[in-house]
Amino acid sequence: MSKKIVKKRKIKLLNFLIFLLVLTVLSFCVYLLFQIRVKNLIVTGNNYINDDTILELANVKNYPKFITTSKMKAEKNLLKYDYIKSVKFKKKYPLTFEIEIEEAKPLFYNMNSNSYVLNNNKNIKEREVLYTFRVPRLINYVPDKKYKLFVQYMDKVNDNTISKISDIEYQPNDYDKDRFLLYMDDGNMVYLTLTKFKMINHYNEVLKQLENHKGILYLDNGNHFKIME
Repeated sequence: MSKKIVKKRKIKLLNFLIFLLVLTVLSFCVYLLFQIRVKNLIVTGNNYINDDTILELANVKNYPKFITTSKMKAEKNLLKYDYIKSVKFKKKYPLTFEIEIEEAKPLFYNMNSNSYVLNNNKNIKEREVLYTFRVPRLINYVPDKKYKLFVQYMDKVNDNTISKISDIEYQPNDYDKDRFLLYMDDGNMVYLTLTKFKMINHYNEVLKQLENHKGILYLDNGNHFKIME
């Protein structure tokens, strides 16, 4: 007489049903995981750009889904904004997005082009600028090659010092074609060459030695001060 195998079939069917149940539960858990939204949004490094603008540009202001939000896409969107030089978009646990911004630094206002020049090589027309910048005016034409170097060296001047400069004039002479004259807000004038531009960062230290005299500080050729009567 042949053996019955009905019991074995029941066991196989039970195992298959358990497998389907486990698979369904796992799929549902994964689905729920992908639906979880970010809980915290942190913006750092910004000074003149407000947080809401950055969150809107990154398309995360409405607290999107944590896992499916693309870091690369968010960074790309932010870098399209003229006032942002660099950005790092980080996903941190638990459920946090941290956006680290490096704003484009305003360097000067170019009177020849009526535009603000930023250190990310963006030139923004005065009528289009969205923020208020306290920067010096470049009042005359600078040859192209000198101009590129001038922008690079202006980027080395700290923000506090930039705010103390009123106007900048390109003033080459027979000895130096890289010579500039800086008109300071306090009435002093400073001669500089491109390679010595960083020296203007020590302006406050020099002021202490001038004993409230007004005059011309020559940093282009030696370091001396000529008092103006």
